[in-house]
Amino acid sequence: AQQAMPEQQQGEAEPGLLAPPPGVRGMTTLDRSAFRKRVAVPALRVRKEAISPLVKALKRVALQLPAAKRVVEDPQDEDHRLVLLDPSAISSPDSFPEAEAAALRRLGVSPEVLRYELELTYEHLKSDEVLRAVLPPGQDVTSGFSRVGHIAHLNLRDHQLPFRKLIGQVIMDKNPGVTCVVNKTNTIDSTYRNFQMEVLAGDGNMVAKVRENNVSYEFDFSRVYWNPRLSTEHERIVGLLQRGDSVFDVFAGVGPFAIPAARRGCSVFANDLNPESFKWLQHNCKLNKTDSKVRTFNMDGRDFIGGPLREELPGLLEMKSRVHIIMNLPALALEFLDALKGLLEQGPDSDDVSPPHVHCYGFSKHDDPRRDVTERASASLGTPLEGRCSVHTVRNVAPNKEMMCISFPLPWEVLFKKPRSPEPGTPDEPAPKRPRSDEPTA
Repeated sequence: AQQAMPEQQQGEAEPGLLAPPPGVRGMTTLDRSAFRKRVAVPALRVRKEAISPLVKALKRVALQLPAAKRVVEDPQDEDHRLVLLDPSAISSPDSFPEAEAAALRRLGVSPEVLRYELELTYEHLKSDEVLRAVLPPGQDVTSGFSRVGHIAHLNLRDHQLPFRKLIGQVIMDKNPGVTCVVNKTNTIDSTYRNFQMEVLAGDGNMVAKVRENNVSYEFDFSRVYWNPRLSTEHERIVGLLQRGDSVFDVFAGVGPFAIPAARRGCSVFANDLNPESFKWLQHNCKLNKTDSKVRTFNMDGRDFIGGPLREELPGLLEMKSRVHIIMNLPALALEFLDALKGLLEQGPDSDDVSPPHVHCYGFSKHDDPRRDVTERASASLGTPLEGRCSVHTVRNVAPNKEMMCISFPLPWEVLFKKPRSPEPGTPDEPAPKRPRSDEPTA
C-alpha cells in the first residue's frame, strides 16, 4: 500500500535510493520484473489550490523519473495532494535551497518532509541507468546510437558484446519509434560501402525511411551506405551549388548529394558501383520527382570518370557551365584523383572558362590532417595544391581519425594532356596532328 508518514529522522540525502536493485548485475537476458522495488521518497503535503505554483517553484528538487507522477493523491486528506521530491536533493525541512524555502513560505506550505512509499519499476529507469546497473562496474555503458528511420545502429565494444541482446532490447524499449536495433560486426567494405550487422532486438526490417534536409530517402540499410552524421556536410556542399551548375557525383550512394543538387536546379550525373545503392538511388530520384534531372550510372568510379564525365565535360566547358565533381569515398577517394589526369586532350581556347571544382573526401590519422590530405591529393594529381585549395574538417570518426574534405579548382595542367593551342603563325604553333582513332583515351 502507498502511504505517507512524517519523517522521523533527519539525515543526509539518499543518492542511491532510486538505483536499480543490486541483483540485476550481470544479467544478460532482460528480465524487467527484476528491477521492481519499493522505496520511501520524500514528499510535501500541499493544498490542492497551491499545487500549480508550488510545482513550478520546486522543479529543481522535484522527483524526476520517467513515467512517474510528481503529484499524487494524499491517502489521508482528499483536500491535499502530495508533491514527491528528489531524495538526492531533499532529506529534511532544512535541506531545501533558499529559493525553494522562500517559495514554501510565500505559498504557506509547511516544509515538513513526509515519506511516500513508491514502487519503482523498469519503466521508471532511463536506458543508461539500466545498463549501468547490469554491466560490470567501471565499464563503459554508453547507450549512444545512430538513428536511421526506425533502426538504431550501435557499434558495441568487446566488453559489451556478452550483453548485446539486453542492450538492444533496452534501447528499443526506451526510444519510441525504434523497432529494430542492430550492431555493426565488421568494418565497412570499401567496394560497396556496406557492413555486416547483427540484429539485437526487434523485427529485423532493414528498409528504412528517413528525411534529411527536407528530402525523403528509402533504402535497405543492411546493403547500402548511409550515415546520419553527414547531414550537415551534405547541406554544406549543396549550398555551394547554383541553378544551372552541372554535378558529377562519382560515389553517389542513395543520393544525399545528387537529389538535393537536382532540387536546387542542377544537372546531375550520379554514379555508384554498388547495385543496391544504384537501385535505391533510382528509387529515391523518383520518390523526390528528380528523375528527369539526374542521370544514374552503375559503374566503377574510374570508369565513370573515364566515361560519362570525360564525354560530357568538353561540351559543358564550351558552354562555360560551372562543373562540380564530388568524390565521397573517404577510404579511397584521394587515390581516385589520378583518374582526372590527362582526362581531356587540349586546354580551353578562352580565358573566361572556369575549371571543374573538385570536392574530395578522405580520412586522416595524421597530427596535421589538413596538410596530410593536401599532400596526398597533390601526389595523386601530380601537381601541388598548397595555396589553391581549401580543406574542411567534416567530423571526428574515431580517436585520432578525422574525416576531411579538400576542395579545389582542377588545375588545367592536370585535366588536359596538352596546353591551350597557340594562335596560328606563332612560333609555338604545333605541327599538324596526325589522324587519331576515336577510341577513348585511358
